[in-house]
Amino acid sequence: MNKSTKHSLLLVFVALIWGAAFVAQSEGGNAMGPYTFNYIRCFIAALVMSPTIFLFDKIGISQRPKDKEEKKLLIKSGVLSGIALFAATNLQQIGVFLGNSVGKAGFLTSCYVIVVPILGLFLKRKSGINVWVGVGLTIIGLYLLCINGEFRIEKSNFLLILCAVMFSVQILVIDHYILKVDGVRLAIIQFWVAAILSSILMICFEWNPQTLISNLSSKEVMIPLLYAAVISSGLGFTFQTIGQEGVNPTVASLILSMESVFSVLAGWIILNQALSLKELIGCLLIFVAIIIAQIPVENIISNKKIPSN
Repeated sequence: MNKSTKHSLLLVFVALIWGAAFVAQSEGGNAMGPYTFNYIRCFIAALVMSPTIFLFDKIGISQRPKDKEEKKLLIKSGVLSGIALFAATNLQQIGVFLGNSVGKAGFLTSCYVIVVPILGLFLKRKSGINVWVGVGLTIIGLYLLCINGEFRIEKSNFLLILCAVMFSVQILVIDHYILKVDGVRLAIIQFWVAAILSSILMICFEWNPQTLISNLSSKEVMIPLLYAAVISSGLGFTFQTIGQEGVNPTVASLILSMESVFSVLAGWIILNQALSLKELIGCLLIFVAIIIAQIPVENIISNKKIPSN
């Protein structure tokens, strides 16, 4: 198994974590308020992941910056990624809070599969025809999987579309810096930045110490909050940063869009929610899209033998 395959599988694992997190975000965010939920989520993620840097250094997954220039670049990349993460997660949380279903939220968030390759063109990150075919199949698959009944662009939907744009920016920021800085440290810095910025919104719009203490003492709120903080944010976004190394950002976005598939499958397995034929076809299309997107078309073409005269 080569490095690229390992990193792709790591991104599939991230999609699995994120897919299950939509339920946690819905339950916890509705109880605490979107800004409060995101602040505590990012703060706990930063607090839990920061000490692990010593373990990651020891086993060789991460390493300290070699000089002042690399340290400055690390801080810059973490701040930029953190700002994008702050914007994306809060827009997503507000979209869910305003009444969007988990399935529709998953579909609209996963629209970064469209935005990433388009933004990538401006950054001179071209994608092969197979990747664009994968994008098209994924969009169809996401629609079949997540959208039931009438689909209208409402305020909450618009916020989730903006969320997809900001997640696209975050993916491309990581792609730009991941070969230049330590990915684990980048992820931890982005958590602290997102936590600090979210705390400002929490204090301005939702600050209520009595309600906060009451929520933090509730098992129904703390369990989804801890899952979103430690598993979805802490592990998920750290593994995303590591997994994106050496993977085309558009392919990475396609793999990560499987979070919609996993959210539906989790509901089927854990909550006994039946999958319709339409949803099964949607899952299949996304799976096929990811396989097509990772076919090394350029290598196949370049390795074709030119017939001799």
